[in-house]
Amino acid sequence: MPGHVILSHGSDSGPDATKVSALAKVAESMGWSTERPDYREDDKLGHAGAIEPRIARLHQRIAACAAPPVLVGSSMGAFVSGLASLELPVAGLFLLATPALIPGNDLALDVRLDVPTLLIHGWRDDVCPVDEMYEFAGRRELSLWVVDDDHRLSEHVDAIGRQFGLFLEQLAKQI
Repeated sequence: MPGHVILSHGSDSGPDATKVSALAKVAESMGWSTERPDYREDDKLGHAGAIEPRIARLHQRIAACAAPPVLVGSSMGAFVSGLASLELPVAGLFLLATPALIPGNDLALDVRLDVPTLLIHGWRDDVCPVDEMYEFAGRRELSLWVVDDDHRLSEHVDAIGRQFGLFLEQLAKQI
């Protein structure tokens, strides 16, 4: 039986954003339940100020799950999903256009190494440089899929959806 997916949008975005909406449809078509927390109030605090409230909101959603969920995040949503995985059990991490650091905050991206993780990034990402994610993935021996796209990854939404479907298929075998 498939599990639950929590999809976290990026800053200056919302729960109906293109990527999280497309990935929610993929998960739901495969029998997974989904939810997309709304972080827009937290984001009014600025990038650095939104991190702790976003993590707290995500922790509440994870704690409400009957079993460890899969966390999906885009940009700031990916950053907080990785950090949330350090404190509460999750079944997997699918992280898009992830920043290694958020200026003005002391926290650096990290993930639990015993959690299946796939990082997806654009070669032309001018918001979150690919070099930082390449180094992060290399140090932790994480899978990193780099595509010819920018931070929004808008040219690869369908391909990312197919990759997400494969990711969920693999997780379903382990649950």
